[in-house]
Amino acid sequence: MTCSSLPQQPPQGTAPATGPDGPQATVQRLAELRGGPGVPQRPLDARALAALAANPGCRRRALLDGAGVDKGAVAQALGSPAPFGQSQFALVRGNVFEARVKADGGEVLLALLCEHTGAARPDPAEVTVPQLTADGPAGRAYRTRQALAEADGWTLLDHPLLSLEVAGSTAYLEPDALAVHPDGTVTIIEIKSFPILDGSAEPVKVGAAARQSAVYALALEGLRTVRESALLVCPKDFSNLPAAGLLPLRKQIAATRRQLRRLTRLEEIAAELPEGVHFAPDQEPAALTAAVESVPAAYAPECLSTCELAFHCRDRARGAGDVVALGRAVRGELGGLGTVGDVLSAASGDPESTAAQDPAAAVLRRAAALRAEALETAGMPRARAAVEMPGAAAPGTEAR
Repeated sequence: MTCSSLPQQPPQGTAPATGPDGPQATVQRLAELRGGPGVPQRPLDARALAALAANPGCRRRALLDGAGVDKGAVAQALGSPAPFGQSQFALVRGNVFEARVKADGGEVLLALLCEHTGAARPDPAEVTVPQLTADGPAGRAYRTRQALAEADGWTLLDHPLLSLEVAGSTAYLEPDALAVHPDGTVTIIEIKSFPILDGSAEPVKVGAAARQSAVYALALEGLRTVRESALLVCPKDFSNLPAAGLLPLRKQIAATRRQLRRLTRLEEIAAELPEGVHFAPDQEPAALTAAVESVPAAYAPECLSTCELAFHCRDRARGAGDVVALGRAVRGELGGLGTVGDVLSAASGDPESTAAQDPAAAVLRRAAALRAEALETAGMPRARAAVEMPGAAAPGTEAR
């Protein structure tokens, strides 16, 4: 196992051009949105980008994440904190497991990679492990680019840093590891603490790992050719022994690229805000609420597991009677009926109602009649069932 060192500072002339309408102006504007240049910026990582790509219509999340706003602190100040993130126990367990599989210069990682790709296992002395430490994220990203450019033969990059331009803001992304093969291609390696039981893992968590890997693959474009599958390494059957599997990335990369391109640029969103608006959590609660509400959101129940502001947005969606609070599938089935009030009006059969003319109205009326009939059969009078009906079911679903 050999180590290589690289120049610690990027060459002169690599800084972005500045100007009244250039990147520096955007950086200053985003700092103002955080509450001033003294407020630390929260990094935009691959997990956040993957969640953002899954909901590209949410301008609120795009702006706050791009500006580096601490959404957890904002949610706390709004009175809607979310139990978001890993437990301390899970973090410690994950760090211990990662250190174990990366010991001895990543010999275990490369053995797992070769086992699943069919490559010949390299001699540890032939593997290069570049030193990637540097001052600041820009310096670390430069060191990573240089290491990828100079890689010749088996090379393992431990916690490299990649950069990706998203909606006018630079995101710095840190994969667990990258492995450069002798043919020059790169495999993304994701190390997770959730277990692989009897050869399979929880599909939701595997899908999240695949989306994160797709974000890393986009950041690697132009640097190296990325292999079509990432390596997922997890504990085997709740032990500390590693097991691995390949994550296909082709479809995930295409979907993530398409969704990230749909994001509105941050400066365009910021330009629509009232003057003086910022998201510092220590301001007056009414001012903070007004600031958050000045940016349109696109809430969906999936946000509850990915966004710190999800509980606040859910309360607002429920208060407005927005049917999307019931799920995107329900919203899609209801067509032009956007609120619970519209749905109830359509289900009532009132010929004077505009909602009753919607194509989904007939199905809703049929669902309401079937529900009332079922309740009557169970012993509840039809009139009482109609009064107590809290809502109408979406077409093809049962009202709750």
